[in-house]
Amino acid sequence: MNFLQYLVQEKKITAEEAEKISQEQAKTGSHLEEILLKKKLLPEEVLFHLKGEFLSIPFLEKIPDVINPRVLNLVPFETAKQYQFVALEQKAKEIKIGMVYPQDIQAQEALRFLSRQSGLSYTISLITPSSYRRILSYYQTAEKEVKQALSGLEKELESETTRKIKLEKGATQRIITDAPVIKMVAVILREGVEGKASDIHIEPTTQQLRIRFRVDGILHSSLFLPTQVHAAVITRIKILSRLRIDETRVPQDGRFSTHYQGRRIDFRVSTFPTTLGEKVAIRILDPQQAHQNIPELGLIPSQAAILKEATKLPFGLILATGPTGSGKTTTLYSLLRILNTDAVNIVTLEDPVEYFIEGVNQSQVKPDIGYTFNKGLRQVVRQDPDIIMVGEIRDEETVKLANHAALTGHLVLSTLHTNDAIGAIPRLIDMGLPAFLIGPSLRIVIAQRLVRKLCPKSRRKVKPSPAVKELILSQLASLPPAIKEKISIPSPLYIWEPAASSKCPKGYKGRTGIFEVLQMTDRLANLVVASPTEEKLREEAEKQEMITMAQAGIIKVIQGETSIEEVLRVTNLHL
Repeated sequence: MNFLQYLVQEKKITAEEAEKISQEQAKTGSHLEEILLKKKLLPEEVLFHLKGEFLSIPFLEKIPDVINPRVLNLVPFETAKQYQFVALEQKAKEIKIGMVYPQDIQAQEALRFLSRQSGLSYTISLITPSSYRRILSYYQTAEKEVKQALSGLEKELESETTRKIKLEKGATQRIITDAPVIKMVAVILREGVEGKASDIHIEPTTQQLRIRFRVDGILHSSLFLPTQVHAAVITRIKILSRLRIDETRVPQDGRFSTHYQGRRIDFRVSTFPTTLGEKVAIRILDPQQAHQNIPELGLIPSQAAILKEATKLPFGLILATGPTGSGKTTTLYSLLRILNTDAVNIVTLEDPVEYFIEGVNQSQVKPDIGYTFNKGLRQVVRQDPDIIMVGEIRDEETVKLANHAALTGHLVLSTLHTNDAIGAIPRLIDMGLPAFLIGPSLRIVIAQRLVRKLCPKSRRKVKPSPAVKELILSQLASLPPAIKEKISIPSPLYIWEPAASSKCPKGYKGRTGIFEVLQMTDRLANLVVASPTEEKLREEAEKQEMITMAQAGIIKVIQGETSIEEVLRVTNLHL
């Protein structure tokens, strides 16, 4: 017997009414109680008193006027809102929970999850929807809770008295088991910011919780925590990021911000379920690292000059290409900062918005609700834009819309995933863009990689091996004459290699880009239509005196900015 049949048995509703209610419930998916109350077939208190009898759960008629905030917040606001249950009292290790729908399977799972997290047991009482709404108003609201969490985080980040974790053997660090969770998370985030990491990985293993920092593109294991704190650390990060703490089965994405040493820092959070528990990756978006001018990106002066000229273009398509993490977005943001004036309307579509730029209309696409790059781009062109940035061109519709915008008076900036600048042209054709439209729209393609910079104070001058010397000289010999004249080649030839120091344990400090910049010319446009093979396109690029990424990397090697190993790591050069 279900509750609806029980109401008929108790002669509270008729069989005909029950049939209609059952049909409406099947159609709408609403709770049975919601339909009964909407139709005013029974008073709320009578209905839930009967429900308590049917479920053998005590019905709580009187709700306290005041609930201890500490007890109330044992159930986070978002969880209470999602599953309609609240914490009412705590006695020793037991919490009294008020639930509107205790028969809800998902609500039961969420409650069990919170119980495991807190180490507290619980008893359930039935409450009415109106009582639940009244208790919900006791919360300080989710926004205020997050602000309080962030405020605590900021104090921890800024605090000079926060205990530093001492370095142990093997370049690992440990935090004692009884450290407060807030302090643990604050230490992790502060270590990432102060260590100039781009990402933090929090990963459960069979024996411990491993914290790794990606510094200058390379992951390093730095902190190890007991496995017992895994759930607490993840929950703390989820609260800061406004994520569902009870959902551990599917990935979630969120972000939060804080202020540290006078600047705002954003943290982009991604959770991922693994067999050992949830893994969290945190991208650190530090404006100090991202707000770079074009010369600071690492471009050869002739390449920088081309990019500066590109900012004066009235319309056309500018593409940045390379794999994930190669600095494409930073390059486009650098261009946007030059273009960002009161005289133009700039609109961006990003996934996600990494850095916020004052004066730029930035929008984040949300594929899960159908707000994709192509749908967003259709709306962007109705916003009277002068300049459009599309985070990534991924499909045929987006490439055609972006190209059309570039042909109709807009300057369009976007990214592609290709190995080099030349590869962007066949990639556009593969995506469905007619070859005859590429020449009129495409203006510049920027291909790039990031290499680690040698620490200037600890680097060591060495004589290259015969194989390295031959590679360097062959690359320098193929440079355009105008570029070769401006490069000082040491004689005898020497290069630099990393040397560890107290400030640069790995011998590297920071990263710089190596680029190739391809300009569209009439000759290249004609070639694209006639014979768009990569071999033919590359020959034409050489005639244009385009500097390749490999050549740009070798220039940085002989200038002592990076090592030959770094250039070999990110380019197609081989010894």
